[in-house]
Amino acid sequence: MKTSAELKDIVSQVRRDIVRMVHAVQSGHPGGSLGCAEYFTVLYHNIMDYSAMPFNMDGKNEDVFILSNGHISPVFYSTLAHAGYFDKSELATFRKLNSRLQGHPATEEGLPGIRIASGSLGQGLSVAVGLAQSKKLNKDSHYVYALMGDGELQEGQNWEAIMYAGHNGVDNLIATVDFNKQQIDGSTTDIMGFHELRSKFEAFGWEVLDMNGNDVDSVQTGLQAAKDKANNGKPIVVLMTTEMGNGVDFMMGSHEWHGIAPNDEQLESALAQNPETMGDY
Repeated sequence: MKTSAELKDIVSQVRRDIVRMVHAVQSGHPGGSLGCAEYFTVLYHNIMDYSAMPFNMDGKNEDVFILSNGHISPVFYSTLAHAGYFDKSELATFRKLNSRLQGHPATEEGLPGIRIASGSLGQGLSVAVGLAQSKKLNKDSHYVYALMGDGELQEGQNWEAIMYAGHNGVDNLIATVDFNKQQIDGSTTDIMGFHELRSKFEAFGWEVLDMNGNDVDSVQTGLQAAKDKANNGKPIVVLMTTEMGNGVDFMMGSHEWHGIAPNDEQLESALAQNPETMGDY
């Protein structure tokens, strides 16, 4: 179990990884990745029960995580490396030819920690529901965690999965929505607003929690509360308020940083705002 101070150090390093990876190839998605750094860090270091090596693709007898909004792969790859799934030096291959670290996670390269390809949005929750039910059938008491973007909820398949999970009481599933209210073309309110997202999940039979996704203590408390409420007949969703680009002042709160890379000067500014704590890759 990491302390709050240790978690914050890891978050700072993960942010450094994100901006360096995207800058190196001038391609990728830094905004959402930065906004979810605290969530991934707490999840993999303090919440989930898993064994990084050897990697168990079927996830038997361990907690598993499904990333649905796969474009935030930089934060996922950095987290997996810091959690021991593969060497941190491999982060330098992000989005390069023949790399296992593709722009969107894929399974064909056999990268440890990746269980589904998630380039197409709206599919991850369905997979997570199926995994959670398989654990029930196999008498596996571990949990399935999933992360979705809020803009991604505009995809209809999510709502089929939400309805199915609630109807069937898939209560070993802990989903989280990255509620940053931004998507590639602007704010979610302008593109297609959600209007009472909490009540929508509740109407489908889910237990709904809230947390501040940009504070490690809030994430720790929120995810632990979700875990404590599991196995009570309802799937759980955490509405996680975050700010796109969190931790890098010129990126924060702007949808424009959804999928563009910083230039050299911007990289140095971003790194200066996030001190090196454990050695860059």
